[in-house]
Amino acid sequence: MWLLLGLAAAVLIADIVSKVVVVATIRQGENIRTLGGVLYLTDLRNSGAAFSFAQGATILFTVIALAVVVVIVRTSRRLYSALWATALGLVLGGAVGNLVDRLFRAPGFGRGAVVDFLSLFAPNAQVWPAFNVADSAIVCGGILGALLAVLGLEFDGSRARSGRARGDGERAGSPADGKDGDSGDGATRG
Repeated sequence: MWLLLGLAAAVLIADIVSKVVVVATIRQGENIRTLGGVLYLTDLRNSGAAFSFAQGATILFTVIALAVVVVIVRTSRRLYSALWATALGLVLGGAVGNLVDRLFRAPGFGRGAVVDFLSLFAPNAQVWPAFNVADSAIVCGGILGALLAVLGLEFDGSRARSGRARGDGERAGSPADGKDGDSGDGATRG
């Protein structure tokens, strides 16, 4: 649990500090070209979800973010995998980072717009939607979590057993389950 909380705190601090610096130094709509045009620093506001989906539904996304935080914190009590702690810590830190914006930025409590400031390949999110540190952490944590689930790694660090490994994968009616493949009426086929 300490890894999860420590990573979430690190993501949250990096997200808040980066947004404070952006808001203090870059005017909204201004674009600063870096890395030869691969990355632009900007100050855009997003009242919707990732990729500016569902603009204006900020209250809904505030509630969803709160639910995500509650689920991750409750799940953390049965967490013994460092990889799952990393995945959930990234998601938790990112969710709280964007939640802070939704709660405390204009236009008001619970309806604030998230500060997005990274734009790839072109200014003003012309090629790829603008994002921030919190968004990056959520995506990386989500990808890691999906990979862990596909690989069968459980929250407790054990590997998910397939039906065959448990003996559940035996075919119905096979000698291993004590049935002889008949219809269950005791008659045998000849």
